[in-house]
Amino acid sequence: MLMPKRTKYRKVQRGVMKGAAQRGNKVAYGQWGIQALESGWITGNQIEAARVAMTRYTKRGGKVWIKIFPDKPVSKKALGVRMGSGKGAPEYWVACVRKQKVMFEIGGVDEAVAREALRLAQHKLPIKTKVIAREDVAVTENGGEA
Repeated sequence: MLMPKRTKYRKVQRGVMKGAAQRGNKVAYGQWGIQALESGWITGNQIEAARVAMTRYTKRGGKVWIKIFPDKPVSKKALGVRMGSGKGAPEYWVACVRKQKVMFEIGGVDEAVAREALRLAQHKLPIKTKVIAREDVAVTENGGEA
């Protein structure tokens, strides 16, 4: 599971995710990507499940880039514990994703394979997303890249 090697503080506050992503909102490395349409938390397990779905479908062909990392600990109190007596222990790690952030990218495969792999990865994520293409990819009439 993805998590940082070390952090300055064990526990962090929840924070607010408002507004759109200013950086990381374009496809930079591959030809196709998954863009968030709403803000939310993506856990390390969800990121790994999406990665496995993409790499399995492409039969480990092409290349997958993960552009988000779960660096925020989410704490949780044990089941049946009464209110009060401080904050709970860190339970899992999340990545804070704002809307319009490109989370995954894929390249080195043709368009049909890339779209289906990204569609399978979208089903593993808890927020609304869409598949976007790189701006400088020119698509010809027969569907191939120029």
